[in-house]
Amino acid sequence: MRPPVSSPDDAEQRLRQIELVTDTALADLEHDDLLREMLQRVSDVLEVDTAAVMRYDPASEVLVATAAVGIEDEVRQGVRRHVGPAFAEAIANGSRPLSLDSRTDPSVLQPVLRERGISTLIGVPMLAGGEVVGVLHIGTYEERRFSDHDVHLLQLVADRMALAIRGHTTRAERAATSALQRSLLPTRLPAVPGVALDARYVSGSGPGVGGDWYDVFTLPSGLMGIVIGDVVGSGLPAAIVMGRLRSALRAYAIETEDPAEVLHKLDRKVTHFEPTAMATVGYSIYDPSTSQLRVSLAGHLAPVVVEPGHGGRLAPLPVDPPVGLGVAHRKRRTSLLELPAEGVVCFYTDGLVERRGKPIDDGLQLLCDAVVPEPASAVCTRVMNRLVGGEPPSDDIALLAISWSEDSRP
Repeated sequence: MRPPVSSPDDAEQRLRQIELVTDTALADLEHDDLLREMLQRVSDVLEVDTAAVMRYDPASEVLVATAAVGIEDEVRQGVRRHVGPAFAEAIANGSRPLSLDSRTDPSVLQPVLRERGISTLIGVPMLAGGEVVGVLHIGTYEERRFSDHDVHLLQLVADRMALAIRGHTTRAERAATSALQRSLLPTRLPAVPGVALDARYVSGSGPGVGGDWYDVFTLPSGLMGIVIGDVVGSGLPAAIVMGRLRSALRAYAIETEDPAEVLHKLDRKVTHFEPTAMATVGYSIYDPSTSQLRVSLAGHLAPVVVEPGHGGRLAPLPVDPPVGLGVAHRKRRTSLLELPAEGVVCFYTDGLVERRGKPIDDGLQLLCDAVVPEPASAVCTRVMNRLVGGEPPSDDIALLAISWSEDSRP
């Protein structure tokens, strides 16, 4: 048996080993290069034959080979392992170091490792903010016992890698979320006789962003569909769900011009195909010939309506449950709302009116005071100035205004 690597007695030598794998200059490397360089260094310091990182994907509950030294085929072949009783999964589930021998636990090693003759593995969890983001493991072809110092050094590397992965993931997901959101917003609002339309969309700066959207489209009959929605959740997963809801709602809107029926079908779709998702949605159909909107609200805040000589007010509309709750037995409702002569109807998401530590009623009142009987573009500018100002919002904001114009009446 190969003798264990003893813990260095010399404190200065230990310090040099730690500095080698935590060198601050590594921070200048690109993400993938950083992982490979750290794996190479820890492999050299601990005198092992293989070193690899497996990232944990919580959505699919699998560990994915991400970077490797000595067993690069793991990464090239996209090795994925479902969470279970095997070696890497045991580390992730237990959030603790774990040393196993492939001869005593044949479930430890993937076929690609067994074929290479790996005899001993030791692995540690990669933790960031108390959450497992992956597993770092090292291996040798010969039998070996790893010392406490080896485990400590490996954990130090794993902690550094976990922070790098979390930071890279956060930046990448925020960029992807923003790109996805904006790609799904209307490139231009439709021209509808008798009304003016304008909208604003602002991504939030907080961690819980990703699922707000608005949509406006012309139906085959010439009527106009108006959507405002907010997916419960955050980040890229919420943005992906938002994209699916947007596409599904558009499809259902072609099938029926009853907003309540559209939201009923959307609820059924979400409940079946997105069982963990939930969203508030407001769907309206505007008829230019009558200046009326047929509105159905699925857990969403009521629009603000204003007409000349009066202050803004929340439209007195019934609110049904959000989509995703699976309340198919409860009939959703469609209500009529008239666009007042020279008036405005304003749709929005809760990021516009919610502020930490303040009642939402305060934000709603500010919004009602800010909506005035002016063209839609002026209304959006005034609302954003009054409710957002120069402070970056912590949550996403979607705002859509429709205003009456002189040619509204036939």
